[in-house]
Amino acid sequence: MLAARFGQLGLFLWSGWAGLAALSLLAALWQAGHETYGDFILPAPAATLRAGMALLSDTGNWRIAGVTVLRAVEGFATAAFIGAAAGLAAGYSPAGQRLARPLLTVLLGVPPIAWIVLAMIWFGSTDGTVVATVTVASAPVVFLGVAEGVATRDRGLDDMARAFGAGPLRRLLTLGLRHVADHLFPALAVALGTAFKVAVMAELLANTGGVGGALASARASLDVAAALAWVMIAVTALIAVEYGLVHPIRSEFERWREAARPWGVKR
Repeated sequence: MLAARFGQLGLFLWSGWAGLAALSLLAALWQAGHETYGDFILPAPAATLRAGMALLSDTGNWRIAGVTVLRAVEGFATAAFIGAAAGLAAGYSPAGQRLARPLLTVLLGVPPIAWIVLAMIWFGSTDGTVVATVTVASAPVVFLGVAEGVATRDRGLDDMARAFGAGPLRRLLTLGLRHVADHLFPALAVALGTAFKVAVMAELLANTGGVGGALASARASLDVAAALAWVMIAVTALIAVEYGLVHPIRSEFERWREAARPWGVKR
């Protein structure tokens, strides 16, 4: 069992080469933009990386980044719990799903900046503003993914399990959640990205510190390299949370896929 775990970890790390190739392509396009528009408009990737390393050499900047990550993760966790619970309830209730869709249209139609303004009125310049905005912006995405997953489940398998005496909870744990996972984890990835983007935006507009506050300072001093360095730090934190938290949980849910796949067959 331990060897199998190490094997899964090795496959997970080996799959990172594709991600590194994509990041290298992005860096090449970035360098081309730098050579076209100049250093003031778009600093070179190497210069931005050096600026980021200089920022991270100060322990105070680690705390600034940590504040943003904590707020984003808190809002994401709240949104994931509320969206998943509501999506499960609505997916098993067609009437509830029909009632929820107009509300979701309204929530998705309201821009995040409007929620930030309302949260500033309700909570002031506090962590609550950032967390509440992230939650409202991310929860509908999770809800739609889970509700769609439940609605498209194979009801024949559900009937078969019922015929063999499986109760509602057993059917949910062994059949329902495994099918919902196909829709849940892509939705969680989108919600996590939304959480970090909205968190930085809320910090900048509400003046609550964090990476958003650091971006505001870089904008005031017209330090484009520092601004891009802070963006790079935020994106790096997002990647670390996604591949250190969401993807390992997803691999646990989808171990049956690896067991059912013949040896040597690639995705």
